[in-house]
Parts: sequence; structure tokens; C-alpha cells
Amino acid sequence: MCGCKCVCECVCVYRPGPGPGYGSGLPNSRYRSPESLLDCAAKAVAEKWAFERVEERFERIPEPVQRRIVYWSFPRNEKEICMYSSFQLGTGDGLPFRRGIRLLETGCVENVLQVGFHLSGTVTEPATSSEPEVTHKVAISFDRCKITSVTCGCGNRDIFYCAHVVALSLYRIRKPEQVKLRLPISETLFQMNRDQLQKLVQYLITAHHTEVLPTAQKLADEILSSNSEINQVHGAPDPTAGASIDDDNCWHLDEDQVREQVKQFLSQGGYYGSGKQLNSMFAKVREMLRMRDSNGARMLTLITEQFMADPRLSLWRQQGTGMTDKCRQLWDELGALWVCVVLNPHCKSEEKSGWLKQLKKWGDLDICPLEDGNYGGELPNITNALPQSNLAQGQPRRTVFSRAVEACDLHWQDSHLQRIISSDHYMSPSYQREGESLLFNPQGLPLWLDHVPTACARVDALRSHGYSREALRLAVAIINTLRLQQQRQMDIYKHQKKELLQRGVTSTTNLEGWVGHPLDPIGCLTFWKFEDCGNIFSMYPGDPRPPIYHHVPVWGSPDGGESYLTLALEVALMGMGQQRIMPEGLYAQDKVCRNEEQIVAKLQELELDDFLVQTLRKQAVQLLDAGPFSGLGEVIHRESVPMHTFAKYLFSALLPHDADLAYKVALRAMRLPVLESSAASGDVGHSHHGISIVPSRYPRWFTLGHLESQQCELASTMLTAAKGDMLRLRTVLEAIQKNIHSSSLIFKLAQDAFKIATPADSPPDMTLLNVALELGLQVMRMTLSTLNWRRREMVRWLVTCATEVGLRALVSILQSWYTLFTPTEATSIVAATVMSHNTILRLSLDYPQREELASCARTLALQCAMKDPQNCALSALTLCEKDHIAFETAYQIVIDAASTGMTYSQLFTIARYMEHRGYPLRSFKLASLAMTHLNLAYNQDTHPAINDVLWACALSHSLGKNELAAIIPLVVKSVHCATVLSDILRRCTMTAPGLAGIPGRRNSGKLMSTDKAPLRQLLDATISAYINTTHSRLTHISPRHYGEFIEFLSKARVTFLLAQDGHIQFDQFIDNLKQIYKGKKKLMMLVRERFG
Repeated sequence: MCGCKCVCECVCVYRPGPGPGYGSGLPNSRYRSPESLLDCAAKAVAEKWAFERVEERFERIPEPVQRRIVYWSFPRNEKEICMYSSFQLGTGDGLPFRRGIRLLETGCVENVLQVGFHLSGTVTEPATSSEPEVTHKVAISFDRCKITSVTCGCGNRDIFYCAHVVALSLYRIRKPEQVKLRLPISETLFQMNRDQLQKLVQYLITAHHTEVLPTAQKLADEILSSNSEINQVHGAPDPTAGASIDDDNCWHLDEDQVREQVKQFLSQGGYYGSGKQLNSMFAKVREMLRMRDSNGARMLTLITEQFMADPRLSLWRQQGTGMTDKCRQLWDELGALWVCVVLNPHCKSEEKSGWLKQLKKWGDLDICPLEDGNYGGELPNITNALPQSNLAQGQPRRTVFSRAVEACDLHWQDSHLQRIISSDHYMSPSYQREGESLLFNPQGLPLWLDHVPTACARVDALRSHGYSREALRLAVAIINTLRLQQQRQMDIYKHQKKELLQRGVTSTTNLEGWVGHPLDPIGCLTFWKFEDCGNIFSMYPGDPRPPIYHHVPVWGSPDGGESYLTLALEVALMGMGQQRIMPEGLYAQDKVCRNEEQIVAKLQELELDDFLVQTLRKQAVQLLDAGPFSGLGEVIHRESVPMHTFAKYLFSALLPHDADLAYKVALRAMRLPVLESSAASGDVGHSHHGISIVPSRYPRWFTLGHLESQQCELASTMLTAAKGDMLRLRTVLEAIQKNIHSSSLIFKLAQDAFKIATPADSPPDMTLLNVALELGLQVMRMTLSTLNWRRREMVRWLVTCATEVGLRALVSILQSWYTLFTPTEATSIVAATVMSHNTILRLSLDYPQREELASCARTLALQCAMKDPQNCALSALTLCEKDHIAFETAYQIVIDAASTGMTYSQLFTIARYMEHRGYPLRSFKLASLAMTHLNLAYNQDTHPAINDVLWACALSHSLGKNELAAIIPLVVKSVHCATVLSDILRRCTMTAPGLAGIPGRRNSGKLMSTDKAPLRQLLDATISAYINTTHSRLTHISPRHYGEFIEFLSKARVTFLLAQDGHIQFDQFIDNLKQIYKGKKKLMMLVRERFG
């Protein structure tokens, strides 16, 4: 009412100015004069009161006063126009806001007229190469500094205003003095007499008779009818007179378009950038909340309705499958936004009641997603400051809306809370600072005792609703509370330390961790959550440069050197270092990892100065000394979330300033107790080379692979930093050997260390190279008795690493091969590589050193041949070639093993090697031994051993008649395939035996007869094989194989004819076939045609 009185009182002092913008204090005025009292009052009324209320309050409002109210009722802030014209601020020329500015600046806006609370004009789109010039009519209705409806001839169908509406709106904001201003049309009509009114109506109908004539006639008929509805209503509507008292005062938002676009984005399932678009809509809701625009909650309601109508929810529920990660993240953000909405410190009780009813309705639906996947009932109530002992028993299902429902029970009426958020200088009197207090710390600064995520949700709500300063004050109070709690926890631990260390196990004190929490408490308290207050850093949307952070002092800090930035860093370190149990479920565990990486990425943006380093060191020390309250304490719970990612950041940040502390933190964090047999895990002690025993109860850690890789990254970072420092390298090595249980990861560490230790442009670092070798040796021991597809790569790499270390390393692995390699690996890879020419050149060895290495390799070869002659004998012979005694020993090992453990293929291979090396008699002996292991059936005419048999017979034949006579009985006994036997027989009759020219032997040079030994035995066996094979083939022969069979008989006849009475034997054989198989008439007819 005071505003209206001021308006009326201004009438008596009103003096017309030079134009409508006189005294308006517009931003584009170079020299701004003070606003008149009329303008001051009119601005207040125009923003807060509906014009109808002003009209009801006063019988007659002077026209100048009406003009100023109408003038100031249009929105004045371009940010609000921008908010409703694009998803987010940016510099892209394609955004409607940027296009609208370009249209305005190029003079495309014309014919602008404001009639009361209605603005109209034309906006011309310039012609392009593909489109002609187009002019659009634009109309805007507004009320109390908010645009309430828009229409544009372009037919835009979108959530946001088109560029033409933007151009017209900005024209009115930037050039108000160029806009023709008229009072609401009803005021103009009121000033006309009957004749003028009639003329106006007739001219209007004439100008638009095709459009308005039917409507005009209809209205005229109703007015002339005394009983019509139109005559029952006092007065007449005026679209230019602004909204009525009962109308909601909110910006125009096309609800249908919001629903349609959300539905469309959801239907794309996270593809084609739809997830990014939905996140932009969430960001728009936050922007509206920050501007204290009621459309924020309205838009969020529309979005939620479409999310709940997503048909995939029912499908996922029926199939029992979880939603995708992208979709799950969108639901999390939706739930967090509702917490912000219901925690609005200045919302009306009826609004909150409506939201609560709707949230409960959504949450009661079966398809509503649970808060934590399949484990939605295991987290505490948002209003509980202390964990409950029976949380898992009888808890109702918790959905993504549960925390918002619980937040509806929170209020802002607490007097202590009100004082915290309303003043930077709120402290307790000095005389009250003795003893314990729940409201203030010993320095008199206020505390806020609450369930931490809930308290942080209050901070986020304050910030989200545009109360950044208040959010900052509450955040400081919460951080001071956390500090005090941390100090008290350390005091408690000091009294329990001895007992806990003796037991070696502890329970966790935090039922739910802050990292990955649905309410994101760490994010709410740290610096990136206060970007809009401008106190901590400057960052502009779309700016590619990294944010610039600077210190802003915190009022009332004890030492005066504390800033909001140091507080933000401190609370981030507190939250990351909190000991907490790994949550259940894949999504919850993955969210912990992602949130941790996001926080670390933000921390890495800080340029650490002396103040931040001091905070870092102080918090690192406290986390190390906090016992079971810290994830870096000496004793932690077996299923506690590992600290590897966090410790890697701490190590890198502390290393330049306090190396001892950096290593202490990183070494403490190396443990992964979930893979140990017990939870006992303190600082690194003695070296532990064994593999930890995995306990029988193995928790379902779905992200274990990721956690182990982070552990490996931490170890690699320490190894790199410790290069050249043998003491530190030894300590890191012991930590790796004790805590890392994956051979592939240790191998990766070994490779990393080797790469760092051997730069291309400088000499190798032997300290780090030795560590790489030790890690490689551990990998060999770990994988010796287990299957690993990278084993050969690992063995080859180890030899390379040992070669870089030097002669003694190679000798060591050769001498202890049985603890590192299989016999096959030791001979075929290790010893062979060590004895290669390249290795000798690489090491620049002198003769004694080469002999020492060769002796070790030969010893290894003989040991391997004894242990595994089947796979190592040939390699052993190769390695021992240059030493007669060793070679003879290896040969004897082969002979001894030939009768028992070796196959014919292995013996044939060694026999061929012996022939190649110039030992034909030894080759013959091995080939004979191989023949005793062979059994070639009648139908195995493509057997892979046939070439070996032919080679063995050729070798025997070349050695002489005695060797041939010795091997033929073995061939006859082992080979039953007629074609193979006939081939051997043919080869033996082509040349004379003994052509190898063995010294001391005479060669007769005569061809051997098939009628005499030893070929007679071979011929008989071949004929017998043909006969047996023939009968076998005829047992199951089909007509399509008749031709092949006839050819087979032709080959048999050639062999039969080698005998003196061969033709008689063959004829008898054919006659027997005709008699026995006379039922096969067609086949026998073919036999008669060929053989008579």
C-alpha cells in the first residue's frame, strides 16, 4: 500500500520530462540523473502489484502515473530474456539470444508499439543465398516485469523464445525512448464519445472485414440481446490492461513443448546427444531457481512427469535389468533438484505441501527407480544425524524422491540457523567460550550440528535459490563443525590406539560416505559450488581458459590467514579421506569412483601457494593420525573404500614441498585389504614376495579391476618420483610386493619402471632398472604355475631387462631358472636369447665373460632336458653344440628318454637335427627309436608322420644294407598303409644302398633284389597290406568310389608284379574278389574290364 500512496502523492509534484526515458536511470545513459519520486514508486508498484489491484485501490489514477507504471512493467534485465531464449549462456551465433541481438543491431526491428501491457512490432529476417527476406509480426504480453505470453509469425515451436521475440524484447529494454507508449486500450476508449467509438469500430471492421466481421456481428447480436451472457458481466475484457489479481505472476513457458522435448530426448535413450540436452534442461531449472523464478519448479515438474512416463521403466522392471548409467545419472540429478526445490527457504507452506503430495505419488509407483539400484533400503534417513543400528531391517523402499520427501520436513525457522546465514559477524560472547558448546567452537564461531549431507543440502538449496552469500556463511559453519569433530575423533583415537593396533581390525564409523553420495555433500561445500557468488574465482560460460582462483579472507578466522579457498580445499580433503564402506551394487560403486575422479580433477585446477600447501600438509597429517575415522589411518576396515586415487593427488601435490609426508601418505594408501586374508594393514614393513591368500568370503566389488589399476597408478607415480633414490625405491618396491596381487599390474609397473629408467637420450638409471628387474622376477614367480596369455611376452621382457642390468643379472636368472621359468621357456626363450649374438654385442663381453655365460646356459639346458626331455631335448642339444661333453650328455639324455617319455614326432625332429649336424648314425638310431613308437593304420595315407617314415628309410638306405635291414622290420611292424609301404619299396629298388659314403665301409654299387632279404620281407608286407586294405575298403564301398578303387587295384598290381610269381598271386587275388564280392555286380564288371 505504501507504494500506491507514493504513486498518488507523486501526482502533485509530477513535472513532464523531455521524454519517457527522462530520469529513468537506464544503463545506457552516460550521465544518469536521479530518478524522480514518481519513477521510484512506479517501478516498485510495476514489479509487485497487478494493475487491476491499483485500479481497485484508487477510483481515478492520473494518466502520467498510469504511463509510468505501464512503462516500468516491462522486464528490465536482459539476463532474464537470455534465460528464456536458450539452454545456456554462450557465445555461439546460432543461439536465439545471439541471433536476436544481431537482428536488433542491424536495424531489423521496426514498428514497435506498446499499448498498455502489450508490445508489438515487426522483425525482418535479411535475405540469404537460399532464402528471401521475410518479415515477422511479433506480439508480447507482460505483467509485473515478466513476459506472460508471446506470439511470432515465424511459427516457432520450442521451449524457448525465438530470435524475433528476443530482438523485440531487447529493443524495448535498450531503446525505451524510441517506443511509442500508449495506455491500455480501455483507457483510450473511455475518453471517446459515442460517435468516436462507432467510427473506430466501423473503421476497424473495414480494415479487417474478412477476419473480424463474423466475430463483430456475433458480438453485436449478443450485446443487443438483453438476456445474453455478455450483458450479465460488468465491463469488458482488455488484453492490454495487464493481468488480474488472481493470475499467477510467472514468465511464459510453453508446457506442451517442454513435455514434447523431454519425451523426445528420453526416447533416444541417451544417444545423439539427448543426455546432454536433458542435462541442459536441468541446468536451466537451476538457473531459474537461482533467479527465484517460479517456473523452475514448474519446469522440473513437467520434466519429472515425462521421466515417470518413460516406457523403459516398466520394461526394465519386468526384465529385472538395471537402467543404463547415463539414464541413472539423469535420475540422480532429478532427485537432487527436487531436494533443492523443496528446501527453498522462502517457499510457501501450500507450495511445499503440493510438492510433497506429488513426490509421494511418484515414489509410490512400482516403476519409480530406487535410490541405490537394487539396494535402495540401506541408507539412513536424510534427517538422521547418527546412523541407526537396524537400518537393514524393516526399512521402506527408498526411491530417487525419498530424500526430497524427507527434506520437506526440514525448515529454516531455527534461530541459530537464521543468525548464521544472516551475518558474517555472528559469534558467541567471549565470556561464554569456556567448556563444551553445541552451538559454537572454542573460538566463538558458530557451528551447525546436523547430518552432514543434509546440512550440505541446505547449502546447495540456498545457493540454488540465489542466496549465495547465505550459502557461503552456512558452509563455513558446517566446515568449522567438521573440523571440531575431526579433532575430537583424533582425541578419541589416542585413547583407543593401543587396543586397536593390537587387534588389527576396526569397524567403520561412517555408514554412508560423502564421496558418491546422492546429495553430493563435498561438492556443495567446495569452491566450484560457489562460482556464482564471485568470491572465490572467476569463470565465464564458454570461456576455454581455466578458472582463476584467488583467496578471499574468512571473517573471524583464528589466525587471520584463512580464506574461503583454503576452507574449500580442507573440506574436500576431509571428505575424500573419510573412511567409508564400499556401497553395494555396481552403479553405487561406479558412482564413488566417478565422483572421486571429478573431485580430484577440480583440486588439480588449483595452483598451490603457501596457504594451500599449509592446508594440504595439515590435513594430510591429521588423516594419517585419525585412526579408524580416516581411510589413511593405521587400521582400516577390510571393506573400506581404497584411497589410491586420493593418495595419488596428495602425493603429487605434496612432493615438491614435503617429500617425506608425500611418501608416507602414498605408502599408507597402497593397501587393498579386501584382497588380504585379514583387515590388518599398517605401514609397509618387511618385504613380502608371496601371493596373498584370497579369503573365502569375497565381497561383490564390481569396480575391483578399476581400483587395482588405480593402485598400480599410485605405485607407478611413486616409482617415477623416486628415480635415483635407492632407499625410497626399496620402500616403494616392498609396498608393491606386499599390496599388489595382480601379476599383470605388477608387470605393467615393471615395464613403466624400465621405460623411465632407460631414456633414449641419456644413460640408464641403474637403481630404477634394478627395481624393474625385481618386479619382473616377482611376476615370473607369480605366473609360473598359473595360466597367463601374456607369459611369453613377460619372459622375453625379463630377459631384455636383465640384459640392460648386466652380466650378473643374466647369470642370476640362468642359475635360478627353476623358480622363474618352465623348462621350455628356459631353453627356447631365455637361454637362446642370452646366447644370441645380439646379447653378446649389447653387453660387450670379453672371452671369459662369454664362457661364463655359455657355461650357465649349457648347465640350464641339461637341467631342463633332464626335467622335460620331450620339450627341451632339441634346445639342449642346440645350446650344447660347441661343448663336446655337454653335447654328449644331452644326446644321452635323449636316448635314455626315448623309450619312455618321448613321442615319435619329437624323436624324428631330433633325428633330423642330428643328420643336419653330421651325425648320420646317431640320426639313424633316433629314427629307429621313433619308428618303435609309430603305428600307421591301413587308411592313414595322409598321416603327418609319412614324410618322417620316408626320410628314415631313405637315411637307412643311404647308410647301407645293414641299416636298411635293421629298419625294415620296424617299418613292417609300424606301417600298415599299403601305399606308403609300396612307396618305400619303390624308393629302395631305384638305387643301390650305402651311397652316404660312411668312412671304412665298402659300397657294392648293386641294386637290391626284391626276392632277397631285406626287401623280400618289405615286399611281402606290402602285398599283404594291399590285400587287407582291399577287403577293408570293399566292406563299405559306395558306387561313387568304384573308379578310385579300380585305380587302387592298379597300383596293387604294380607291387604284386615285383615278386617272381607276382602275376599268379594277383590273378588269384582278383579271382577271390570276384567270388567273394560277386553281389557287387557293377564293381566286379569294372574289375573284369580292367584286369580280366
